[in-house]
Amino acid sequence: MRRYLTIFTIVLLGALSLMAGVREDFKANPKLSANNYQAYPTQGFPAITAAPAGYEPFFINHYGRHGSRWLINGKKYSRPLDLLEKGQREGKLTRRGEEVLQVLREVHEGSQGRLGELSDLGHEQHRGIARRMYQNFPQVFQDGAPVVARSTVVIRCILSMQNEVDVLASLNPRLRITTDASEAEMYYMNYSDSVVKPLRATMSPVLKDLGEKWLKPQGMLKKLFSDQRWVKANLTDDESRTMLLDLFEVAGNMQSHRLFENVNLYDLFSDDVIYNTWRYNNAYWYVLSGETPLTKCRVDYMEANLLRNFIEDADKAITSAEPAPGASLRFGHESVVLPLCCLMGLNGADYRTTDLENLDKYWQTYKIFPMAANIQFVYFRKAGSDDILLLPLLNEREATLPVETDVAPYYHWSDVRDYFIHKLSKQPFIVPNK
Repeated sequence: MRRYLTIFTIVLLGALSLMAGVREDFKANPKLSANNYQAYPTQGFPAITAAPAGYEPFFINHYGRHGSRWLINGKKYSRPLDLLEKGQREGKLTRRGEEVLQVLREVHEGSQGRLGELSDLGHEQHRGIARRMYQNFPQVFQDGAPVVARSTVVIRCILSMQNEVDVLASLNPRLRITTDASEAEMYYMNYSDSVVKPLRATMSPVLKDLGEKWLKPQGMLKKLFSDQRWVKANLTDDESRTMLLDLFEVAGNMQSHRLFENVNLYDLFSDDVIYNTWRYNNAYWYVLSGETPLTKCRVDYMEANLLRNFIEDADKAITSAEPAPGASLRFGHESVVLPLCCLMGLNGADYRTTDLENLDKYWQTYKIFPMAANIQFVYFRKAGSDDILLLPLLNEREATLPVETDVAPYYHWSDVRDYFIHKLSKQPFIVPNK
């Protein structure tokens, strides 16, 4: 009995430590709580571990999210703005409410005609990613090497692609770069999976219950409005929670713009509200993209065609007669990067649970998909050997895969390939190829 009690205590302390770690991360930098609105870092990238003796990089398989952008849904700006303006007209704003109103007016005006578009910072992020990719793996970008770049048909993704290939071309004008953005490629670049939509819909009541439990807007409303009876008369409970989510997204997305990146709205939220609002969004993204029994462990398989495309492009590069097969670069969305990470099992993203109450202790979105999030599979070979090594990177940091290896952080590509093929074969609902 004492042995089992000791094991239970160790597990409990570990879980509490992980939860405390998330809270401490947010206290140190509340911008991390912005989930998919978190800006991509511009510095602090660790050095790449040297490959085993004799191995050199020759090919990169990549999928990257577009860079920082304006919010897509204009109501995120206009709903809180409209209420604050009404409060101002009726003399119900606090001093802080007046200040927030002015900020919202400015950001709302700036968003006109630009909803969902790449921001100034979004352009910079992709230029930096391309520069570091070239510096880390110059052998991949030798004279004459093909760089095949593809984007979804959304303009922010096309511009993200263009920023990266422009930098690569400037670093080596003798690269053979091609770009494309076509509906013909969407079957793997951003697949619309008919099976996934109804599975996600089954989770709406669950998320509504979590929202009612975790989203607490009262403290924020007191900081904005001087009369809480007026607030009650003008907002239902659901509308209050919507306002919390709207302002939380606006606050988080301020870091997407050079003009607003130093504007801080996080003082509107207590530490508990920041944590629990992120916690709600974390659960939302998990049921939307994660490998959970709540959605029959099916949702991440919507990226099956994309994973097959990774395998096919790697096979072509490995068997290519060209000395430098170059790179296969794909540009799309966080709604692809996240389920692809789950399908691949990158950094344990394939974590399975039905316990959304404790999900935040083991699965955290802010470690996966900021703006400009990217997966880089870098392939290495050695003269005289058929053994291809793979270095997986998530956001330019060495990542793990659920495959045994004796050359960590590298993997034998044959082992990883076998794992992927086996995983794809296990799911009876895999989408068909084009």
